[in-house]
Amino acid sequence: MKKSRCDLFSSLFLKSLFFKSLLLVLNLILIVGLFALINLRSPAFSETNLGVTYSGETNLASLDIEIQNSSNFFAEANKDLVTKRLTDKELDHQYITRKQSLPALKAHLLPSTLREWQDTNNSGDYFSEIKPTPVGYLVWSQFPVKIYITTLNKLPQKQAQTWVETVSQVVNEWQNYLPLQIVYKADIADIIIERKAPPLQFDRKRKISRARSAQTTYEFYTKNNTLYHRFTILLSPSQTGKYLLAATRHEIGHALGIWGHSPVKSDALYFSQVRNPPPISPRDVNTLKRIYKQPTSLGWSLP
Repeated sequence: MKKSRCDLFSSLFLKSLFFKSLLLVLNLILIVGLFALINLRSPAFSETNLGVTYSGETNLASLDIEIQNSSNFFAEANKDLVTKRLTDKELDHQYITRKQSLPALKAHLLPSTLREWQDTNNSGDYFSEIKPTPVGYLVWSQFPVKIYITTLNKLPQKQAQTWVETVSQVVNEWQNYLPLQIVYKADIADIIIERKAPPLQFDRKRKISRARSAQTTYEFYTKNNTLYHRFTILLSPSQTGKYLLAATRHEIGHALGIWGHSPVKSDALYFSQVRNPPPISPRDVNTLKRIYKQPTSLGWSLP
């Protein structure tokens, strides 16, 4: 009798284990099926629903393309997104096939601040290091460029005030060369600056993830049938003092259109952080001025 009961319990246990395993397998199949269904229902790739996120501090040879069912990337931010990874070459090929739907590449008038800038020492520039995008150079055409500096409610008041004042100081530095305005609503800003750690960057050679001091990304969107862009800057909370100044100066330079790096340490857009960060140099401004003479699709009406 005892043996019979033991056999019965063993049989019930094995059956229970079998059904649990079967249920787990069915759940996995269901999840895989749902992902496949989502991919099949992805929206078609077209110019009117294109939003681009391009990181200035990660891999300059790649673009994150976010596609959604909307002509206004920001107004429909809650829509389902499908993300693809494309190299510059692949994107350029798709751009060529879509170029009829983009505004023609044309240069805007120079803003007065850059028009009046003169480098009497002929310091040169690093324009050859600047990479145009498939829509041309990342220049602003409507001024002042509006900058929102995030509020820091979770920090002690003094620490938060120091951070905001440091970032504001750099905005004032760049304001000597382009009309800028600090605003207090994120939804009207052209550039948003946040105190937030950028995503880790994977080092393929060392096969490790590296922390970054800052990151700048941009997005394209359309409004009133015109192509625009918008930037987001992430500044790591670990940056303080002169290094926060340097990181902010560097990233705002990217956001104003210097989409590349200088090979010279004395420039604010030097490709690496240095012990004694330099101010905005004449070479930085000379490069900025040349960029704003270049053609772009940004700020022009769609055909």
